[in-house]
Amino acid sequence: MLKFVKSQPVLVIAFIAAVVTMFFVPPDSGYADYINRTVLIELFALMIAVAGFRSVGIFDRASDIMLKKAGTARRITLVLVLLCFFSSMLVTNDVALITFVPLSLMIFGAAKDERLRIRAIVLETAAANLGSMLTPVGNPQNLYIYDEYKLTAMDFVRTMLPSGIVSLAVLVLLTFIIPAEKCEAPAEKKTAFRAAPIIGYSVLFAACLLTVFRVLPDWACLIAAVAAALIFDYKLLLKADYALLATFVCFFVFVGNISRIGAVNDFFRGILDGNELVISLLLSQVISNVPAAVMLAGFTDKGTELLLGVDIGGLGTIIASLASLISFQFYRKTTTARAGLYLLTFTWISLILLAPLLILNLLIL
Repeated sequence: MLKFVKSQPVLVIAFIAAVVTMFFVPPDSGYADYINRTVLIELFALMIAVAGFRSVGIFDRASDIMLKKAGTARRITLVLVLLCFFSSMLVTNDVALITFVPLSLMIFGAAKDERLRIRAIVLETAAANLGSMLTPVGNPQNLYIYDEYKLTAMDFVRTMLPSGIVSLAVLVLLTFIIPAEKCEAPAEKKTAFRAAPIIGYSVLFAACLLTVFRVLPDWACLIAAVAAALIFDYKLLLKADYALLATFVCFFVFVGNISRIGAVNDFFRGILDGNELVISLLLSQVISNVPAAVMLAGFTDKGTELLLGVDIGGLGTIIASLASLISFQFYRKTTTARAGLYLLTFTWISLILLAPLLILNLLIL
């Protein structure tokens, strides 16, 4: 039990919060309106599609090709940062980090300076969090807000593009903290691709995007995900992040209940009015940006401000984006790990990235 609590603290907190609110708002027919079914289906289908692509070696081959002629530690870091930034737009920040951080640990494993390895991983983590904010499917909070507020693709791009451009420029500049010493990337691995699964997962991914953009109904996306897994690899059904899906359900119940408590509803609406960006950014530092998005969405109709707040709010503390914990866990398991130095480096690099993005968006708003 203790092990589960440690591995899924956000789910446990969300569950407790949901149960507590049930004493104030006993279960009734209104609970059915809390659950955003479409978001849960879209998340599940994306998990299956991305797990499928990983299983056939697509990400490994792409990274091998791009790293082959990098040459120096700085260039390799730049390539990895760009891979994390752009791939996270389609395969989510979590998957980008699961794919590329272990590769970085292998590449920089022989580095004498532990700071080099830490800085490279921290920059990749920031890149995945920042790149993922540029598309509705880049991370869970984007998918939720995009659907909850019925945003259009143009609304989304108009809101996030300035932050994306600035963040990419700052990330590229920050790669200069990596020394330009010689560093060889691992030899390219030959992977035999099977056409049928790749085509199948591509069709599923296309179905996910069409559902996100409201072209296909959510039930069609669900059928496509289950069918793809059963046809090509049933084990993919075990690789979906059911803890994340359960966390969403718990927060749906929690937010739905507290929104029906008059005093609580009035309080949150009062402090949020005109302060959506700052409040959501600060709350993300404490409970992470996915729960912050779900919690605050029930108390404001300003979806784009909330979107900005929780996305740039993924910078700051190590728990501001749960994806950041993935990188930290990978690094912490290495034999030369210096957790304190990692957290210190993560914090100052996050603040350097957060400051211009916060100033930019406060000026725009």
